Amino acid sequence: MPRFALLACLLTLVLAPAAGADSYAPAPGHVFNGVAGGYSVSDYVAHTDSSPAVVQSFVAYKGSTNWAFDLADSAHARVMLHIGTTSPSGAERVTPAGIAHGATDRWLAELNRTIARRGEPVYIRLMAEMNCHWNIYSAYGARANAAHSTEAYRAAWRRTTVILRGGPDVDAQLSALHQPPLQAPGDLPAAPVAMQWVPQVAGAPDVAGNRPLAYWPGARYVDWVGTDFYSKFPNFSGLERFYASVRRFNKPFVFGEWAVWGADDPGFVQRLFSWTRSHGLVRMLVYNQGKRTDGPFRLTHYPRAAQVLRRLLRNG
Repeated sequence: MPRFALLACLLTLVLAPAAGADSYAPAPGHVFNGVAGGYSVSDYVAHTDSSPAVVQSFVAYKGSTNWAFDLADSAHARVMLHIGTTSPSGAERVTPAGIAHGATDRWLAELNRTIARRGEPVYIRLMAEMNCHWNIYSAYGARANAAHSTEAYRAAWRRTTVILRGGPDVDAQLSALHQPPLQAPGDLPAAPVAMQWVPQVAGAPDVAGNRPLAYWPGARYVDWVGTDFYSKFPNFSGLERFYASVRRFNKPFVFGEWAVWGADDPGFVQRLFSWTRSHGLVRMLVYNQGKRTDGPFRLTHYPRAAQVLRRLLRNG
């Protein structure tokens, strides 16, 4: 079976929930092909002649998630959620410090129960590109204060992970983190959740306090490591350095977003896939087609790159 093929046999398995016990990576030697953005995957499928194994949707704390599960189900794919902190209008719903103190516990508890009821793996790409100033949850973002510090981010990540994984000892785990007990009624079932930690390979601004590992919450709270990568900024040397810095964690590596951007660049697609094949921890690549059907990442703008991608996905 091609390395990048849809692993249908894996997708049909109903896995018993085990809190934090599995990354839910594909079988050895395989890489999941995924797509992110929008409310349909048909455009991506048409241009690649390949069905995604994972569909990522962008949601926010305290916001709706049902549509994201429905979208992935309609594509017969696994669910991946990027969880941010802003509403569709851009207003900040909660700070990292607020998350760490329980402000989103009820929402997280409901998401935990939804995932547990489904009994299928869900990948959580939590507050990604956190080392970039354009994200409000960044320590170097628009609100650079204690509520948005790297310490607050790490605390928010740990609390979110503990609650989403669930299980019988949630309050004990939160107490060990010196955090308040669960601010939601009822017990939480163990849920098949895989947490994906995805910074940019270098900070923006690129200063010591904003380096990727400044936001590292600890290996026990992370199931995947990874980054985002676009043809407009093909920083392969930085990618190599970042990969070297995280490979010691021995966790599967994900490109949480990648895309062709700005020019039809089939060479970039070929180079990225060649890099992936030579770096064995890479187990998932998620093409970000963007929300808009005429957006800058849509493959319709890049016919030569789409042709190469289609061939690579077909041949593995």
